[in-house]
Amino acid sequence: EPQFLERMSPRAFVPEAVTPLQLQQIVEAARWAPSASNHQPWHFAYALRGDAHWDAFSTIPNESNRRWCLNAGALVAVLSNTEASPGKHAFDTGCAWGFMALQAHALGLATHAMAGIDMPAARHALQLPPQWTVQALVAVGQRGPADTLPNDLAERETASPRKPLAEILSAGPFNG
Repeated sequence: EPQFLERMSPRAFVPEAVTPLQLQQIVEAARWAPSASNHQPWHFAYALRGDAHWDAFSTIPNESNRRWCLNAGALVAVLSNTEASPGKHAFDTGCAWGFMALQAHALGLATHAMAGIDMPAARHALQLPPQWTVQALVAVGQRGPADTLPNDLAERETASPRKPLAEILSAGPFNG
């Protein structure tokens, strides 16, 4: 499917809010992701650009990611419940994030997930109970022009190459 080849994780975003309906459509796709024993250990907490939660969510990305992600239309914290599906919560939640990314792309929106976050700030802003962990923070919005980024990021604003299939697929035992 073309969406797999076209989707990328840009850093340049147009500083306009994502609509609540768009966000609901994106998370609806994530809701249908496969889940071991159907635990669905994920939760998505969000702030829309300019809403009452935006300032708190803007403390979550680390300094490097803050340089670009605060232009996004929404910030979505991808959370998993470590008690709901021990040992599998991160895998299942990662699958849900993948569905979310593909649905956003289908709607003409861009997403960029980042692990570079300030975990204490995230736990505070999200008021997380101990059994919940932050897997990633996702910037969502309309893709913007690369020239709006600092020079070091603008030159990286292209689709990342992928390893050849022969490097990630083997018949029989692992041979990587």
